Amino acid sequence: MKQMDTKTLANYINGEWMEAEHTAPVINPATGEEIAKVPLSSEQHVEKAVQAAKKAQKEWALVPAPQRAEVLYRTGTLLREQKERLARLLTMENGKVLEEARGEVQEAIDMAFYMAGEGRRLFGQTTPSELKDKFAMSVRVPVGVIGIITPWNFPIAIASWKSFPAIVAGNAVVWKPATETPMMAYELTKILEEAGLPKGVMNLVFGSGSTVGDAMVHHPNIQVISFTGSNEIGRNIAAECGRQLKKVSLEMGGKNAVIVMDDADLELAADGIIWSAYGTSGQRCTACSRVIVHEKVKAELEARLLAKIKHLTVGNGLNEEVKVGPIINKQGIEKIKRYIEIGVEEGARLLTGGYELIEGDLKKGNYFAPTIFTDVKGTMRIAQEEIFGPVVSLIPVKSFQEAIEVNNCVEFGLSSSIFTQDVNKVFRAQRDLDTGIVYVNAGTTGAEIHLPFGGTKGTGNGHRDSGIQALDVFTEWRAVYVDYSGKLQRAQIDVE
Repeated sequence: MKQMDTKTLANYINGEWMEAEHTAPVINPATGEEIAKVPLSSEQHVEKAVQAAKKAQKEWALVPAPQRAEVLYRTGTLLREQKERLARLLTMENGKVLEEARGEVQEAIDMAFYMAGEGRRLFGQTTPSELKDKFAMSVRVPVGVIGIITPWNFPIAIASWKSFPAIVAGNAVVWKPATETPMMAYELTKILEEAGLPKGVMNLVFGSGSTVGDAMVHHPNIQVISFTGSNEIGRNIAAECGRQLKKVSLEMGGKNAVIVMDDADLELAADGIIWSAYGTSGQRCTACSRVIVHEKVKAELEARLLAKIKHLTVGNGLNEEVKVGPIINKQGIEKIKRYIEIGVEEGARLLTGGYELIEGDLKKGNYFAPTIFTDVKGTMRIAQEEIFGPVVSLIPVKSFQEAIEVNNCVEFGLSSSIFTQDVNKVFRAQRDLDTGIVYVNAGTTGAEIHLPFGGTKGTGNGHRDSGIQALDVFTEWRAVYVDYSGKLQRAQIDVE
């Protein structure tokens, strides 16, 4: 497969592409080859970006929302025209298989068109006043300068979830993408520029979280931080934003479970588990890492899963035949290895996998075999902690109620799933499962952009990405009262 020439990327500040003094290599996780150089920016780059955003936002907010939306319509069109090229770049820097990369680019396309539609909505409310000759309403207004910090596992989709609603609502953006996957950020920013976004409305600053991210979180002129990443970093961001009374939206980890009841369609359940557990090599916050299975069907489900894993091809995602790509980096591989050791020490039985793949061409990249532990207890660390790799724990239960309890006994609450043909269990599950997303007879992944995305407990802080609910992060509510009585009227006092 032809390797692209190494390209040095640049920051985008106030409509200008600016190189940084220092760079780091961007490595293709499938081959170990350097495919680009990413800037390692300083606090000064953040300062320039914030000042540009602050100035641009005042003018951008005065542009009628339907006109702001036209930029997103053009962005969606350009993304659609370049979908295949972008998908291949995404696979090269991220490792996910080409089929999934196309799906991720499609997600950004969908988000562009969906949020463009909000340019003619951005609905507020009108409501009766308690006084005569008085009108009352509430409207959405932009917050100001938005700081977004996005992860490497969905480098264009998550960026679109955050930046598009912020832009259509009249804000300006300072964006720090992950240094592992900067090319999608570079390409999306170029497309926004081509679509006609005014200078300063989008500012792209590459660099480390400890430098660029920290400067953004502490900057007094950034009014909102929207972050997707680890629970530990998210908690630190929330603490600092709390001290500043700064608005913060967090989407963090998951320890998602598929519940398989004894009346389930086991073939369908096995398909859902395989897709949810090993898609993106398990490197999704919605990945299925636990299977809570009724003891009556545990053995049969195990057999079906083992049969399907044998047909999973692992390798470079640019190969259309490959179904499981690489782990993002060597640190990810080492983390997964440590959890394999922990699982064995805890007494779980390793059913398949559990090792790094280093033969042939695979030794050039970062590959790990699809793995299943069985006879796992819900309290074991491998059933409680986020591994972020192709590792699944099978937890046997005796009843529906026990399954619900096991699902809810982790600190995260992003996604859950139940396979059953009992409609009563379906409705009880969607009521009792303590997660922000519930799937019925489907895996734990596959969110659609017009529904809110996010979770409970350690997964986040109550805000949501995507859907109209995303607008709540990037707007403030303003109450407006218009008194046309011609006299002073006092609420709660002059009520007849």
